[in-house]
Amino acid sequence: MNISHIEHIGIAVKSINEHLPFYEKVLGLKCYNIEEVTDQKVKTAFLKVGQTKIELLEPTSEDSTIAKFIEKKGEGIHHIAYSVPDVQAALDEAAAKGIQLIDKAPRGGAEGLRIAFMHPKSTGGVLTEFCME
Repeated sequence: MNISHIEHIGIAVKSINEHLPFYEKVLGLKCYNIEEVTDQKVKTAFLKVGQTKIELLEPTSEDSTIAKFIEKKGEGIHHIAYSVPDVQAALDEAAAKGIQLIDKAPRGGAEGLRIAFMHPKSTGGVLTEFCME
């Protein structure tokens, strides 16, 4: 597998507006993009720390996966995303090594990335995402 870097760390929050001041005023980071990913029922806000991004994830619907996550586990780290040159190849390699996939093929994500997730039951309890531009 050819992972180049951690693309982002996803953090589930009830309200981006509530949490953004911590990242901007306390940590000194700058939010450079807020967008809604309609098909995933989520609003995202991105901040950069070096090459890595922090992605705040706010549910836009009570039946979204982020809303369900917050209800079950509370706000906090939701997933870690790794940058790969080819998401499908990374998925195929992970599956060949016995990893349970959530996505069998890449789909569209925030910031125009192609994304796919592996199931946390196969990854030591960490929801893991592959991303590529």
